[in-house]
Parts: sequence; structure tokens; C-alpha cells
Amino acid sequence: MKKFEAKTLEEVYELASNEFSCSIIDLEIEIIQQPSKGFLGFGKKTAIVTAQVKRRQRRDNKKYKDTRYKKSNINIEDVSEKIANTKTQVKKQTVQNTTKVPSVEGKEKIFDNFYTENNQKEEIAKIVIKKDRNEIISEVKKDINKLFQNTCYEIDEIEVDFYDDDTLYVEFNGKDSALLIGKEGYRYKALSYILFNWINEKYGFMLRLEVAEFLKNQEEAIYNYLIPVIETINETGTYKTKPLDGILVHIALKRLREEFPNKYVAVKTNVRGDKYVLVNEYRSN
Repeated sequence: MKKFEAKTLEEVYELASNEFSCSIIDLEIEIIQQPSKGFLGFGKKTAIVTAQVKRRQRRDNKKYKDTRYKKSNINIEDVSEKIANTKTQVKKQTVQNTTKVPSVEGKEKIFDNFYTENNQKEEIAKIVIKKDRNEIISEVKKDINKLFQNTCYEIDEIEVDFYDDDTLYVEFNGKDSALLIGKEGYRYKALSYILFNWINEKYGFMLRLEVAEFLKNQEEAIYNYLIPVIETINETGTYKTKPLDGILVHIALKRLREEFPNKYVAVKTNVRGDKYVLVNEYRSN
């Protein structure tokens, strides 16, 4: 009995199979620890099992080793005759198959049916079942609170509402809500990414996530920074912001695009990988 450890059960099974040089179905396996991804990086566990070859399989392997070198009476002439007969049968079968090729008319009908079925599937895929706004809010609120109810954090009931016609607003508050995103909000982006992928894929909406007023404070800070920036742009017509991290660059981008709808406003990356917002006239940069 040997012990194996890996990130997933699939990987640990493969390790055991390679170690004993046999199929996984030929092993007796006992799972010591189930793998777990944890929550936001906490409580992560690997898969641990113990394994050994089944007794019956060991006997079969031993029997195979004892008999694999025994010679049997083989008549070379009989073998040659069987090979020749097999080749003849293959040729006959090939000729029969080539005579059954559909006519041009038959093939055209097949293609017509194929494209007709595809067009029908595409039309069905275009049908979108739109839910009532209140129904969407109720459903998202129920699911998101269920997702976070068993965490170790003490948070209030998560609020869900529409921010605008295309965006859902999700707000976390409570004693430990700030701990969800960590110091200086370094986990905010990860949490936002997880919730956005779920909401956008299932309901087709964008996401505005607020956690313990983190987004509000970030917006106030960047708006204060942009006051002299906007004045400079009005005077010179162009500006490049300082390097901005995480959500700040997106807040700055949105604010400057609102302020200068007729200018070129875009996120750029410098040689160090830092992101900044460039405001310019519509010309090559």
C-alpha cells in the first residue's frame, strides 16, 4: 500500500496508475483526503489516497509471467493462407463500398437538409427569454447570499439592485465585509471577476460591485486627482495620467471619456507594464 498526493483526484489516480504500471480499475484505492479549492485562496487542500494492486490482478500478472514465454505449435503455411484470404476479403468489401456512393442529387439533398437543420438551430439560439427585472434581482440576491452564507466572515445580507439598464449593483456590508477584499482591496478585482462572469453569462448584465464603500472611496480619490488633470486638458488638449493600479484606471477612463467625448481617451501600458490613461486628439499616438 503506497500513499500518493496531488492537486486533483485525476492527477493522483494517474500517479498511482503509473507507479504500478496498470489501469486504475486494477487498483484498490482508499481516499484519505478530498481536494478542495477553498474560498478565495483559503482552506485549499490537495487530494491524498493510498493504493495497491488488486489481489486478483496480481495473480493474473504472475500467471501471465509464467506462461508468456511458452511456445505454441504454429503452422506457417496456415498463417500465410489466412493472410491471403483476409486481403481478398478486404478488396471485395472496398469495391462494394465504392459502388454505393450517393448520386449528385442525393448528396445535394443531404447538404440541403444539413444547412436547413443548422439554420433552424441558429434561429432557436437567437430566442432570448427575458425575465422581469424584479425576478432577476430576487434570483441573484437569493443565489449570492446562499453562496456567502457559510463563509467565516460576518457580513450583512448582500444587497442587489439595478444600477442602470445594463448594470447590476451588488453591495457587501457588515462587520467583516472589508476582510473579503483584504488590505487596500487587493482581492476586490478577484471577487469582482468571479461575480461578473456568473452574472454576465447567465443574465447578460454588467456588474458594479461595492464592498464596504471601497468603490465609493476609490472614485472620490480619483475624481479629486482628475480635477487639475481636466483643467490641463482644457488648456493644452492632451494629457497622460500617472500610472494607475487596478480599478483606478477604469474609473479614470470612464470619468475622462464623460468629460471629453470628442477626444481620444484610452488606456495605455508603458514599458514597465504600468497602465495609464492617455487623452489626445483623434490622431496617431
